[in-house]
Amino acid sequence: MPATYLDAILHHHRERAAADRRSLDQLVERCGDIDPARGFRAALESVGHLGVIAEIKRRSPSKGDLDAGLDPTEFARMYEGGGASCLSVLTDEHHFGGSVDDLQSARAACLLPVIRKDFTVSELDVVDTRLMGADCVLLIVAALERNQLRAFHQLASEIGLDVLVEIHDEAELEHALEADARLIGVNQRDLVTFEVDHDRAARMAKIIPDHAVKVAESGVRGGDDARSLEAAGYDAILVGETLVTSPSPADSIAELIG
Repeated sequence: MPATYLDAILHHHRERAAADRRSLDQLVERCGDIDPARGFRAALESVGHLGVIAEIKRRSPSKGDLDAGLDPTEFARMYEGGGASCLSVLTDEHHFGGSVDDLQSARAACLLPVIRKDFTVSELDVVDTRLMGADCVLLIVAALERNQLRAFHQLASEIGLDVLVEIHDEAELEHALEADARLIGVNQRDLVTFEVDHDRAARMAKIIPDHAVKVAESGVRGGDDARSLEAAGYDAILVGETLVTSPSPADSIAELIG
């Protein structure tokens, strides 16, 4: 039996990946026939202030339902109107209540680049991210072997995706840099315990090279947290629960931007 909640999530995704018999070469070929992705990393680099990656998230393993019946189209428009730089959309259905439909509906409703927020465990997952219309794929260092991280990152770049590489500590940063990560997210939430450690982000920001766009993820509760992370050296923050549960997501984004 899986030892932690993260183990259980990864076990679920790896089982599905192992049963997937589709041709990788055929799917990669299809990527050449779709429109260019919107520049996710470029959007964060060009914004001129703290970027906000606003997340569409129905459910959380640690909090349960946040807004199970949300309209992804409505949230995408509110987020864009509030000044978000990018969107993040959960597509994990089993654990987070997300879907590919949520991502496609949200992206169609706005002009913002979109990251597929999911647990990428195979090359087919990477290609599916491009084919479903996302502009960026998430690679979680804690979920991948070093050779997988490098291979998936290279494949994503070849098919036109930006890559957000998520880390938690110094050892994982080393793996991310080995894979040539240029967009690095520090998850303040421990994926095993789901506890938030704000000191983690401040510590890691000091050692992430300046050539990488630095993103702080999870546990951002409002303007004070955003200012602290900006002062620590982050270029952007990824915020989900705070926005999904806000009475006015657009106003909350304005507060985060400052």
